[in-house]
Amino acid sequence: MSELDSIIIETGEQPDAAIIWLHGLGADGNDFVPIIEQLQLPSHYAIRFMFPNAPLRPITINQGYQMPGWYDISSLSIVDQEDEAGIKESSEILRQLCEAQEAEGIESSRIIVAGFSQGGAIALHCGCRYPRPLAGIMALSTYMPLPDQLADEISETCTETTLFMAHGRQDDVVAYEYGKQSMELLESYNIEVLWHEYDMGHAVCIEEIQHIRQWLMDTL
Repeated sequence: MSELDSIIIETGEQPDAAIIWLHGLGADGNDFVPIIEQLQLPSHYAIRFMFPNAPLRPITINQGYQMPGWYDISSLSIVDQEDEAGIKESSEILRQLCEAQEAEGIESSRIIVAGFSQGGAIALHCGCRYPRPLAGIMALSTYMPLPDQLADEISETCTETTLFMAHGRQDDVVAYEYGKQSMELLESYNIEVLWHEYDMGHAVCIEEIQHIRQWLMDTL
């Protein structure tokens, strides 16, 4: 996947930080572009926001209908029958996007991988395995895919990365329990997780955006 498949918005000349933000199933890179304005980050932050578009793929739970997705979903219980190949393929795409930023002069410790729902699952999978310390991982309304493989694959630098997780208590797409269990799993590896939960469904709320803003300012 090249940068041609991403929407790129820079908030200043010569960005010294990058946020790669992955959308959820059936959406596209445009989905989170408005959040840049909503975050109201200080004007001196020169950040390259990247919103990659997931490839089209047939989604089993939607009768095989093709839509933008980072991996297939075959069951209402999303943690059953996980699409290991699709998850790893998209995680590799995200890793390559991070490495491309490094090649352009942005240090890994100034890169944040972020995502909502499916996109957040890929951000967690890739971020916890990235071989160099990242600035942070932001996982919204999501869960850790392939949790049984984490012990063997987690990177040594992951404990240096700060992790922001947020979930709606009434989420009917990615159950709140999945998010909470993933947070507890990550904490068991001595990873610092900043956990937020809100009275909402599978969505992003204004209070959450304020918490993201504060975390981004603390992290960058």
